[in-house]
Amino acid sequence: MSDTVRVFLFGKKYEVPAGLTIMAAMEYAGYQLVRGCGCRNGFCGACATIYRVEGDRELRACLACQKTVEDKMYVATLPFFPLIKELYEMEETKPTEGVMMQLYPEIYKCVGCNACTKVCSQELRVMQYVAYAQRAEYEKCAEESFDCVMCGICSSRCPAGISHPQVGELARRLTGKYLRPQSPHLKDRVDEILGGVFDKEIDAFMTQPVEKLKDLYNNREIEK
Repeated sequence: MSDTVRVFLFGKKYEVPAGLTIMAAMEYAGYQLVRGCGCRNGFCGACATIYRVEGDRELRACLACQKTVEDKMYVATLPFFPLIKELYEMEETKPTEGVMMQLYPEIYKCVGCNACTKVCSQELRVMQYVAYAQRAEYEKCAEESFDCVMCGICSSRCPAGISHPQVGELARRLTGKYLRPQSPHLKDRVDEILGGVFDKEIDAFMTQPVEKLKDLYNNREIEK
């Protein structure tokens, strides 16, 4: 392995093959990522990571599953990035103009710095979807924030302390429950599941080995 880079993981120096993602480099170095991260039996967005490259003063953030290692990169992970999730009951929460002021009033303190958009690993227009939420345009907010993986990196750079992913999630929930047309065939299928129509099929799936389930998933028929 002539093409290697030096990385420092939690203060320890390792030489790893160039081209690996931070996550793959950690596993190459012997770390076992058995929980937390979405592609390792956990939640997508949970691999949010901070790093600094020698000679660069800026502390940067990324998703470890996406960012490729660089020579003399210093890496650390946090258990979570700063998000505040307000509790609410969807049956009692309506898509009114005042619901965001009630649950996430900090969005109205946005200074328009656009740091949230600049740091987003998904390249989402984060400040734009917060602006939609401010104007109670929840469907637009839901569409703009649809690919958010809730990592919270945007919030780590926000001077107003906005929990952007939670704002987008609320807008998507409001949109799905109240603003978009209901899908009749989805309701019918849920009723069938609750009625036990598919109990035998579900029990059969539960007895299959993981590799068989992966094969079934990868070769499933996808509705057009």
